[in-house]
Amino acid sequence: MTLARLRPLPIAVALGAAALLGVLYVITTLSVHAPPASLKILAPTHPAKPVPSVVFSGADGKLHSLGEFKGRVVLLNLWAPWCAPCVKELPALAALQKAVPEERFAVVAVDVGRDTVPEAGSFLASHGAGALHTYLDSNTSLFRAFGAYGLPLSVLIDAKGREIARAEGPADWSAPESVSYLKWLAER
Repeated sequence: MTLARLRPLPIAVALGAAALLGVLYVITTLSVHAPPASLKILAPTHPAKPVPSVVFSGADGKLHSLGEFKGRVVLLNLWAPWCAPCVKELPALAALQKAVPEERFAVVAVDVGRDTVPEAGSFLASHGAGALHTYLDSNTSLFRAFGAYGLPLSVLIDAKGREIARAEGPADWSAPESVSYLKWLAER
């Protein structure tokens, strides 16, 4: 063989190796950052989309919006006291908020069950979720704006105010791997 015929071979090998490394990088990146099995119900929102600008009431008597939480990762949870799966996951949401620093991550659990703010606060306290801030959406505007058709609905919002995933139904928010995953998201 002549030298001219051998030169393309190293170039082809180098290009093939680079392509293989690129594919392996993408595969490992996706698998490392995918939600854990404990959050299998958490479905990615592709592409990420801005959250609706809707107001809801707080224990302080003021109206709040999700825009107030920009700069933090938010887990918006819509719940109602008559929803058994909602009530069951409230303590896990409170434990999650305790485990992840509030400066970077906020659990915003909003009662859409048409209670009053004091009733919602008492309900949270009596069901092991007193660590959560009390929010109320008495006219179900969040429920409608997020296109919810059942409860609980949890929406994961990035620090830029975009929906990146949602869980339609209960999830194991306080499982160690769930907490680790959400801490990782908040620290990015």
